[in-house]
Amino acid sequence: ELPLINVSARIRTGSIYEPPDKIGLASITGEVMRTGGTASKTGDELDEQLERMAASVETGIGLNSGYASVSVLKEDIDKGLSVLADVLMNPAFREDKIQLSKMQHKSMIARRNDDVGEIANREFDKLIYGPGSAYARHEEYATIDGITRDDLIAFHKKFFGPNNMMLAVCGDFDTKQMIAKIEKAFEGWPKVDLSLPGVPQVKYEFRKTVNQIRKDDVNQSNIYLGHIGGLMNDPDYFALLVMNKILGGGFTGRLFKNVRSREGLAYSVFGVYSADFDHPGVFYVGCQTKSQSTVYAIRAMLKEVEKIREGEVTDEELALAKDSFLNSFVFNFDTKGEIVSRLMTYEYFGYPADFLQKTKDNVEKVTKADVLRGAK
Repeated sequence: ELPLINVSARIRTGSIYEPPDKIGLASITGEVMRTGGTASKTGDELDEQLERMAASVETGIGLNSGYASVSVLKEDIDKGLSVLADVLMNPAFREDKIQLSKMQHKSMIARRNDDVGEIANREFDKLIYGPGSAYARHEEYATIDGITRDDLIAFHKKFFGPNNMMLAVCGDFDTKQMIAKIEKAFEGWPKVDLSLPGVPQVKYEFRKTVNQIRKDDVNQSNIYLGHIGGLMNDPDYFALLVMNKILGGGFTGRLFKNVRSREGLAYSVFGVYSADFDHPGVFYVGCQTKSQSTVYAIRAMLKEVEKIREGEVTDEELALAKDSFLNSFVFNFDTKGEIVSRLMTYEYFGYPADFLQKTKDNVEKVTKADVLRGAK
């Protein structure tokens, strides 16, 4: 019903594959592929061309995948596809845009300790995964300075090829014609070697430690308590989703009711159970409290964690947690683009296409005994 077409690509790459002395390479490669233009057009010329068509082309590389997309009017799909293909196949990596990107990354490094929550989050991840882990390490001035144009070219050459990419299209088009257009746009693109290393493994040891970071210009504590999380394909994933809603889920969670409302100990209090597709997430409870109530807040949160491991939750808590999850389920279908993107993600990580539906069905089946088992 709208004369628009969106084409999105998923590339098997990511910052997990960058060398430890060049952290930031993947991200800068993803940015400058687009801003640095192609062999035939500068990034600024591409901007002007796309603006005239009311179209956009984006690229980027995250932790464990790269993406590229074009959004364009139906009548301009040929031009839009040719720009997308040109950016993916022939990025010029112009030096001025590399320097600009490096400057922006350094500016983020300079500001990263302004926010206490950001510090706590970052350092907690290092304790879980290890400071050198691809899941916790971060850019430094030296790693950004060490990145050269040749590094970007080599990174692109290693990962970007037609056999290492998935493409999805949604919008107003005829499938046969669209396949022909895509084949024409990407014609002659050489394949890449697919012998990629496996994703980095997480070696985690359960041991008790207390870790402090001093920041003298604030009069509050940011507290994180927790350990490793799990994978989305763990059998207990669904029970743990429900458990987390009961323990730390917003205004109805036990942490909010007891640590914030009843004890009045925290400005904010939260519980998070995260799981990822290809590596374990983290589990933590946390809060922001005034400095002098730090120990009291820690004890109050630990008490809630212990309590959820010792006895079954109530019928009311279980029903409320499930309702909360199921009532927000509809927002998974806001847009066609969102649905296509999710299907690509499942395919990319080797999950069944109906994983979201299975999650809904399995959450509905969770019992009080399941929550207790998962918590334990």
